[in-house]
Amino acid sequence: MTPESTPDRYGFVAVSIHWLSAILILVLLVSGFGAAGTDDVAAKAAALRIHLPIAALVLVLTALRIAWWLGFDLKPDPLPDVPGGLRESAARVVHLLLYVVLLGMVASGIGMMLRSGAVPIVFGADPAALPDFWRYRPRVPHGLGARLLVGLLTFHIAAALYHHYIRRDGMLRRMWFTH
Repeated sequence: MTPESTPDRYGFVAVSIHWLSAILILVLLVSGFGAAGTDDVAAKAAALRIHLPIAALVLVLTALRIAWWLGFDLKPDPLPDVPGGLRESAARVVHLLLYVVLLGMVASGIGMMLRSGAVPIVFGADPAALPDFWRYRPRVPHGLGARLLVGLLTFHIAAALYHHYIRRDGMLRRMWFTH
């Protein structure tokens, strides 16, 4: 597998960023919903100790992925038996929305941490001082973004499974490490 994508498959760099990001985003969703869904401040702080550094890593990976595609790599050609029209447009819209929502989630998360002053508390010794995040405006778009992200990821995964199991067109194999 080459570092760069070829006309028929994604390269090692794009595949690695994709799957590492996918795993980390799932951890973010679990830890974020876990932190939001508990009143136990120690559990909330523990979830946020996982959530915050992984969010920073996802931001770096997302920026790297965007830079990789804009500056160094091209996406593979569309599969020849996949009609262009609606399906390709839907895929582009979903991918674009995934990036926009991810970047919006990072921005609202940073805003929430800065406005609330929670970072030293999360990584400090006394989680009892954690603020009520609902008092800060970025909390609303962060929560809405999380739900939108779940919906987009569900659609993305369903489309991948549709291509793999129903169409059997090799779409999913193009985003894996081996042929």
